[in-house]
Amino acid sequence: MVGQLIKRYSGPAAVILLLVLLFEAATDWSGWLEPVLFPGLSKILPAFAKSLPKLVLGFGNSMGMLAPSYLLALVLGIGGGLVVGSSSFLRGLLMPVFRGVSPIPPTMLIPYAIAVLPTFWLSSAFIIFAGAFWPILMGTIHGVVHLEERYIENARTLGLGGFRLYRKVILPGALPMIFSGAGMALVFSFILLTVAEMFGAKSGMGHFIQYNADFSDYPKVLAGMLFMSLVIILIMEIFDLVQRRVLHWTGKR
Repeated sequence: MVGQLIKRYSGPAAVILLLVLLFEAATDWSGWLEPVLFPGLSKILPAFAKSLPKLVLGFGNSMGMLAPSYLLALVLGIGGGLVVGSSSFLRGLLMPVFRGVSPIPPTMLIPYAIAVLPTFWLSSAFIIFAGAFWPILMGTIHGVVHLEERYIENARTLGLGGFRLYRKVILPGALPMIFSGAGMALVFSFILLTVAEMFGAKSGMGHFIQYNADFSDYPKVLAGMLFMSLVIILIMEIFDLVQRRVLHWTGKR
């Protein structure tokens, strides 16, 4: 177990250490980068330690916004993708619309979300949902479409149909593409979380970064970025672990 962890994370740890050393060489050691905008670890780490309680509180508030938005996108994206992907009529009717609407950046919807929705929290949650929904929906549709027809025909020959066909054959067969879309959606959700928390939010990881940037407190800005990066790495590792467990039958590690 320990050996597997060392083998898996020794490479990324070495890359991170190299980047830290290069950053230190360009800041505290040489002063090559502008010291106000790019303070070294001698300032970032104390700011990180001092701000940790606020960062932890902000993490809780951020997850309170991101989690329900992402989960709703997951449910509607997978459900809608299974239905549309299984119907050639619906694909022909809706896919041109999806291809035209999905590339619109969710940030362009911010003024409309603020104008239509009653609270800033709902506006922010909607922006995250809008960004996460499309990768999940499109990934699910493509997963269903690329499922070999013989699997479905064999299942129908065995008497499977309706919900059982979806549960036993179509959903498991589409899972690799679903996970691919869900992973992209999760990363995109964190990007949009930071953007969403820059308007109307009173707490959160993105709000912490923006608030301190407004006061040019760049040690805290970089401390907030460092904390958020660690959170994203941890969450994505958990996501990859779940993916490997669920897709164990693919043989990919």
